[in-house]
Amino acid sequence: MVTEPSSKEPVVIGLLAGEPSGDLLGAGLMTALRAMLQDREVTFMGVGGARMQAAGLICLADFETLSVNGFREPILRLPQLYRLYRELSTKLVEARVDAFVGIDFNVFNFLLEARLKRQGIPTAHYVSPSVYAWRRGRTKKVARSADKLFCLFPFEPAFYASHDVDARFIGHPMAAEIPREAGSDEARKEARLSLGLDSNDIILAVLPGSRGSEVELMLTPMLQAAQRFAEARPASNRSVRVIIPCVNGARYAQVAPIAEKFGHLNPCLYQGDARSPLVACDLALVKSGTSTLEAMLLRRPMVVTYRLGYWTFLIANSLLRTPFIAVPNILAGRMLVPELVQKTATPEAMCKALGTVFDTAQTNTEQLQVFEELHRKLAGGSTGLGASAEAAQGVVDLLKERAKLPVDT
Repeated sequence: MVTEPSSKEPVVIGLLAGEPSGDLLGAGLMTALRAMLQDREVTFMGVGGARMQAAGLICLADFETLSVNGFREPILRLPQLYRLYRELSTKLVEARVDAFVGIDFNVFNFLLEARLKRQGIPTAHYVSPSVYAWRRGRTKKVARSADKLFCLFPFEPAFYASHDVDARFIGHPMAAEIPREAGSDEARKEARLSLGLDSNDIILAVLPGSRGSEVELMLTPMLQAAQRFAEARPASNRSVRVIIPCVNGARYAQVAPIAEKFGHLNPCLYQGDARSPLVACDLALVKSGTSTLEAMLLRRPMVVTYRLGYWTFLIANSLLRTPFIAVPNILAGRMLVPELVQKTATPEAMCKALGTVFDTAQTNTEQLQVFEELHRKLAGGSTGLGASAEAAQGVVDLLKERAKLPVDT
């Protein structure tokens, strides 16, 4: 429990999240920080989505303006993003924030953190870039930008051991948030009831991503795969029903006309995050990313896929330093769930993988056991407190080290 602080001066924290997964992390961090600093006024300002805004974030820019993907799109929008970077850094310095936390969204946040750090503002970065998968020389950039680094996976701090940055394994907040029973049969029934889905149908969750560019590239081939999967089971007494989560109104408006072309699948569009559709489903076709972790934590069978534009893929593939793209496979160090990338991510291949995964789901007990063990490790972090609390403690430690808070806080 936090002891009585010796000073009641308010604390101002800058935050920036550039995508929905970061918005979730940011909201948890804000809640944990308020709990730790409950005897003083805490103000949060920066950029975040609906969750961070609901937690009290003072927004300095529109969250959607940061929604970019790949290599080409950020280059095309470079002037706009550069103006935003300059504007945000100026506003945060003028607001005299006591510390700044960049949440994922690495390139933009590293630039912002580095500039604020030069202005004497303590900085932290929440979510290590995937240095195990991409350019490992980026560890130097992280150290130049952030005083503290909060790592979601246990193997990440070792990459920073030779650099001047306090890298901590804090666990993954999603693992702490999702209880072990969240994917139970009873939870599945309740989720289907709330979503208006037939309890007897085979529910296939299709998750093309939260960015507009991802939906544009991936949704049509994913639905083509779903169509083939449904057609391959004509003798079954269970119909296949597709559900597609749309993280916000913009994605819903983008997904709806594409889904209409597959009306015979009777696709259900859900405006919100992927949690309820994943709980409700029998299996999932998931774009590589955080959703693969969420599906794992809910013990859902899955096929993981990813597609990029031609030139973007050539660049990305030349930089990749890991054999896997799915979070469960990266964590396990082996192929737990099937992956289909770029040329192999055809509707036919996805359909075949879905059929195999669905038919073997009930007997694949080894996979479920590994999912359970990974869940346990990620939920506790290094101290067992959970990611949000450990990240908040890291921010409080940073404030103390820079004399922004008294040491007895």
